[in-house]
Amino acid sequence: MAKPPPLKAQDKLAFLLSLVPYLLDHGRVSVAEAAEHFAVDEEAIRQAVRLIAVSGVPGDTHAYQHGDLFDISWDEFLDHDRIVIVQQVAIDDSPRFSAREAAALIAGLQYLSAVPENLDRERIGSLMAKLARGASATPSSVQVAGGDADAALTLVRDAVGSERQIEFDYLNAQGGRERRRVDPLRIESSDVDWYVRGWCHLREAVRTFRIDRMSELVVTDEPIAFRASDVALPDQLFQGSDDDLVITVDVAVSALPLLGDYLVDVGRVEAGADRVRASIRVAHFHGLKRLVAGLPGLITVLAPEDARRAVRDWAAAGLARYDDGNDSDTV
Repeated sequence: MAKPPPLKAQDKLAFLLSLVPYLLDHGRVSVAEAAEHFAVDEEAIRQAVRLIAVSGVPGDTHAYQHGDLFDISWDEFLDHDRIVIVQQVAIDDSPRFSAREAAALIAGLQYLSAVPENLDRERIGSLMAKLARGASATPSSVQVAGGDADAALTLVRDAVGSERQIEFDYLNAQGGRERRRVDPLRIESSDVDWYVRGWCHLREAVRTFRIDRMSELVVTDEPIAFRASDVALPDQLFQGSDDDLVITVDVAVSALPLLGDYLVDVGRVEAGADRVRASIRVAHFHGLKRLVAGLPGLITVLAPEDARRAVRDWAAAGLARYDDGNDSDTV
């Protein structure tokens, strides 16, 4: 086996910062195991361990005392070539996630582990376990269940990989439903939503479809007629059209970067002002409602009146679904 190249100067600090938590997490590690894990020479591991053993944080006297330094089991290290940290400093004093924060992060990781493209579920599981152990209290038990969209996403991904056409009933934003046959070319996500872009045989053009609006999805035996190299797939997921609606909004200056491609025009931002008037472009009121819901308190629809009414009625309908006495945190 070829000897690993020596670490460059700019990589040594990153290596040391990664080595310490690795050793703490594993408890007892041989030099050979650590060298294989970090793809470095065994002597580099030994040198790093010797450096760790004389590292620490000075105490109240601003001088290094024995309790202010890392320490290792020298018998294990010198006689058996094994690394065991028997004293650590500063790390236990670092801020910890609260139980609720850890539960939220674990829920997010569970969602990621359910996405087909995240195949390294063992590593994600290890990270979830570390979050649970490192929290200030035991996190609440959280389980994120998969939905119909997850199964549809798997089918679409298989179709893209095998270059086969798909058929499905599609519910558009206006509430209409049509049967589509599509050459799936690219899968992309925006926030929590997944989309497939491809050649629509009904429209004879490239179209974008939201996967959770598909039903009766079937992967056919027909090969795709158009590949990504045959058509123009824009870099941006959403493209404007002449039918788009232009909406005037009052928006927090700090939220402008979050509007991204929606922005059409932004008024002059006065010195010290925290809000500004802007124009955004949306395809329909449903998209506008989702955008406003994603920026609570940061954006207010000003015009046209039917846009204001659509957002107001949608918010009122959502509020009416809550019982006055129900303040449960259940999601």
